[in-house]
Amino acid sequence: MRSTRSTVTFSNPFTLPGYPDDLPAGDYEVLVEEELIQGLSFEAYRRTATYLMVHGKAVGRSEMRVTTDSCLKGALSRDAAQTEARYRSAAARSPQEDLK
Repeated sequence: MRSTRSTVTFSNPFTLPGYPDDLPAGDYEVLVEEELIQGLSFEAYRRTATYLMVHGKAVGRSEMRVTTDSCLKGALSRDAAQTEARYRSAAARSPQEDLK
């Protein structure tokens, strides 16, 4: 087994399939666990689990939420699309509107 940690950043609140609550924008740690595939002539690993670390409302409390690579990528894609739409909307305003 091996574990890999990385950080993803959401610019907007988001949801993950299987969890009813919205999560706030921010940085989240991702933990990926993989196992060595036996019997090959080279070293290869298979993903066995993906977790998103969610900080609880109480200080010092965190929760490891099970997710999938595809669900996480989908949430990041939706976040990027929301951010891009917001910037396009702001850029479409005239200079007079910006002064208000």
